[in-house]
Amino acid sequence: MDTHANTTGRLAALGAYGFKTQEPLILAALVTGDPLLLIGSSGTGKTFLLNSISEALGLEHRHYNASLIAFDDLVGFPYPDEAKTTVRFLETPATVWGAESVLIDEISRCKPEHQNRLFSLVHERKIQGIALSQLRYRWAAMNPCTTDQKAGEDYLGAEPLDAALADRFAVVLEVGDWDALSAADRRLVANPAGEGAVADDGGRLRADLAAWQETFREWLSHCPASIIDYVCALTTALRDAGIRLSPRRARILTRTLLAAAIVEDLSPEILGSKTGDTLFLRVIEASLPQRAWGATPDADKVAAAHRLAWDATLLHGPDRWLHLFHLERALDRKARLLIDSCPTADTGTLAVEQLLANEPKERAAAFALAAYPAAVSGRLPIGAEGVNDLGRFAQPLLTINGEISWQERLAEKGTTHPEVAAYAPVLARLGAGRRERAQQLFSYLMVEKRQVADPRAFEREFHQCTQVFSEGAK
Repeated sequence: MDTHANTTGRLAALGAYGFKTQEPLILAALVTGDPLLLIGSSGTGKTFLLNSISEALGLEHRHYNASLIAFDDLVGFPYPDEAKTTVRFLETPATVWGAESVLIDEISRCKPEHQNRLFSLVHERKIQGIALSQLRYRWAAMNPCTTDQKAGEDYLGAEPLDAALADRFAVVLEVGDWDALSAADRRLVANPAGEGAVADDGGRLRADLAAWQETFREWLSHCPASIIDYVCALTTALRDAGIRLSPRRARILTRTLLAAAIVEDLSPEILGSKTGDTLFLRVIEASLPQRAWGATPDADKVAAAHRLAWDATLLHGPDRWLHLFHLERALDRKARLLIDSCPTADTGTLAVEQLLANEPKERAAAFALAAYPAAVSGRLPIGAEGVNDLGRFAQPLLTINGEISWQERLAEKGTTHPEVAAYAPVLARLGAGRRERAQQLFSYLMVEKRQVADPRAFEREFHQCTQVFSEGAK
């Protein structure tokens, strides 16, 4: 395999200039065969690049303009077979049957009914429920949608892509405009020499791609645990930052990271190297489908989530477990980690101490109340200091602050009081045992003048945490 220094310039060899930064990500999509979407202003070479790749790979290629295409253009004209038992399609050179690569241009200008029909093509390599057995690559291109256009752009009709369709594209890349080109690339782009020629790199890309794909198949059979750990930690960190990745996206992301590492000639133990750090962040930025519907995530939040996940995966032993414990947001999942995989009692004590010190007081109180019965009976992997710390939080809740019962507080404040009005409906629907625990928690919150945005969701998380400690710590 070529060295990293030689992985650059493959797209330039096809006459597609200005893609040096995106090249490893585009090549990774070729390795995996997963769908690729390019977003950029008109005239930035999106269509030229993808058509040139198909020429260099010698693919049976179809290029459709989604804003103009009718469904019959894809499948041909239906007609019954001689026995009149099934329907066949009258094929033309433009129909999708037999295609090895498909480019859906202007996909954001597609009519909704056609967009729905393209869904199975992009996601499953199927049309009308019929498998396209020869189809290897599904590509698309679009201008920035109406909600994400910059000053001076006016792409009328370029609508946000349906979120479900966008989530099927493994790599979603923004293509740079003139300002993003180097001086040398600007001269190459402006030079009309070779215009109209078929892209031909002497078979280099085809040979490299075959070698990369062979390695990719080997890696898939025993995917490095560090990359899986990274993707799990990253997905959690992004969701905590308000950036959702679907479970399907997490698996696709792992595939893209594997392929990008292979293209860059990095070992399976990529984590820990500066090159790997930079590459992973670039892959993440190109794996967020939100930009296809005009909701590009905050770059600082993405970088912070990457840093958390990267650092968590680099650590070893108790430090790594502790980092993952704090990275996990849900209280019940923290409880499960503590019960199932805490390496030592000292580590467990430190985890509890840091949680109680750093979480908002209402969440710390909920965790302490849920954990304390199991802790005081010696069923948690924590030391005496950890038990005492949980007790300092839990005891006021268990005694309802030593003052007033929930019923007395209802009488004192009245059901129209904002706090009572928020908590009472939640309590009303709970069974006796669960309601008693929730009363303890909500009474404490009122005494401490703490409010939660969604009492129902908060009580549900508290209950799930309580269940983990009561059922798992036996």
